[in-house]
Amino acid sequence: MDEHSVLSALAPRLHQFVAVARAEHMTHAADEIGVPQSTLSRGIARLEADLGVALFVRAGRTVRLTREGRTLLRHAERALGELADGTREIRGESDALHGRVGLAFLTTLGTAVVPRLLRDFRAEHPGIRFDLVQGPHALLLVQLRAGAADIALTSPLPDEPALVSEPLDEEELRLVVPAEHRLAARRGGVELAEAAREPFVGFLPGNGLRRTVDAWCRQAGFVPRLAFESADVETLRGLVGAGLGVALLPVAHHPHGPGVVELPVTAPRTTRTIGLVWARARSLTPPALALREFVRRRRLLG
Repeated sequence: MDEHSVLSALAPRLHQFVAVARAEHMTHAADEIGVPQSTLSRGIARLEADLGVALFVRAGRTVRLTREGRTLLRHAERALGELADGTREIRGESDALHGRVGLAFLTTLGTAVVPRLLRDFRAEHPGIRFDLVQGPHALLLVQLRAGAADIALTSPLPDEPALVSEPLDEEELRLVVPAEHRLAARRGGVELAEAAREPFVGFLPGNGLRRTVDAWCRQAGFVPRLAFESADVETLRGLVGAGLGVALLPVAHHPHGPGVVELPVTAPRTTRTIGLVWARARSLTPPALALREFVRRRRLLG
């Protein structure tokens, strides 16, 4: 293929390629960008055929970038960022009063924290509109690197030269048990090790909070036995209420339904840092700067 033909075929697939490169897992990448795995696999295969090189090495369900893949990733992220900047410019998103902000945030913040934040922000800036993306931690970083989001509210804070991280607040996770559970009366708190023999319900593999919860359980001396898995915190809370297990979940910032009790964990310390993240090389638009300053001067989880 000549250069014009290669570029015509390449552009629509860059987002898919970047998602797979960052997730290092075809299924997780498909879930993150909302396409069937078969569609994503075919798209990557066509991209490799068009370029005439292998971009990934397959190892079971995981994939790793080849040398050529690493080279393409570097340029793909830069190209997607430029396209996002151009789109914002022609849509007038640099208007400090009537522009747009791309906000990415953890799914667990979507029930109460982010809606409350946006309500209060819009009271001060009624003309600013939002493009919202919610999902797991890895997806949010993909959105930032690609320029599809201006700011992310996420955890853990990445240690990555291309991204700027700023801690905002500490989020507590508690042991959520059925109301009739043997530990339910322990409102003053329990050690996590006391739940070692309980069935757990938890987040899907690949979710950043799943890794965090697993690490806390290891600190407490056990590996949790997962009875059910879900990507949605309210679904997990409902499973606990139905008596199907216990869970480590963020403290509910809204009244939760009957049937569950949240118990503080006294050991280990089950808190995580929620913070702001944005791309170092991309200048924030005036609306994005306004949102960043607004979030900085208030408690996110207060």
